[in-house]
Amino acid sequence: MITPENQTGKPEDEAPEAAASDADVDAAAASPPETGGDVPAAADDDRGDIGEAAPPADEAPEDPAPEDEVADLKDKLLRTLADMENLRRRSQKERQDALRYGASGFALEILTVADNLRRALESAPADDDPEDGSLAGFVEGVELTEKSLHAALERQGVRRLEPEGDKFDPQFHEAMLEVPAANVAPGTVVQVLETGYVIHDRLLRPAKVSVAKAAPEDEPQE
Repeated sequence: MITPENQTGKPEDEAPEAAASDADVDAAAASPPETGGDVPAAADDDRGDIGEAAPPADEAPEDPAPEDEVADLKDKLLRTLADMENLRRRSQKERQDALRYGASGFALEILTVADNLRRALESAPADDDPEDGSLAGFVEGVELTEKSLHAALERQGVRRLEPEGDKFDPQFHEAMLEVPAANVAPGTVVQVLETGYVIHDRLLRPAKVSVAKAAPEDEPQE
């Protein structure tokens, strides 16, 4: 006769144990986890972080008063207007200087031509053959050319400095040497070695001059 043990291959007393195991699993799943270890500490840390992150509502920045804001904008406007006025004046002065002194570089180059014409006239012989007036005509032509050149320079604001007999002025004169002079006050220009020029009120080229100095006193005779 075949028993239930022979049909299943397992003894019948193992079935209650399996049922008991299933009941234990269900009870463990339904019961809450045990408290202990580090879990409460982590929960306390989280609660502390949340409390520190929330800023108080009364620390928000206050808006400036309307009167202060208007005063600040008015101050910025006045400063901007002052800067614009200074820029306008500076630009106007630069424009005027460009118109008045724009020809300074060209005029300085032309002065060499004027110097050469003056040297040509000074080196011309004084005595000429009255029957042959070719040299006199040449000299006259050079003089007319020099006058025309100086007239053109004066129309541009360029004029000559003629300081002979005047007090030495370091702003417009360049002293090349000193010569003793008995009847002239010391510091007086006694000779112009090279003509100076100015353009309007600005120095273009200083005049090279000789300046008088006090004459040495005669030594007493023994």
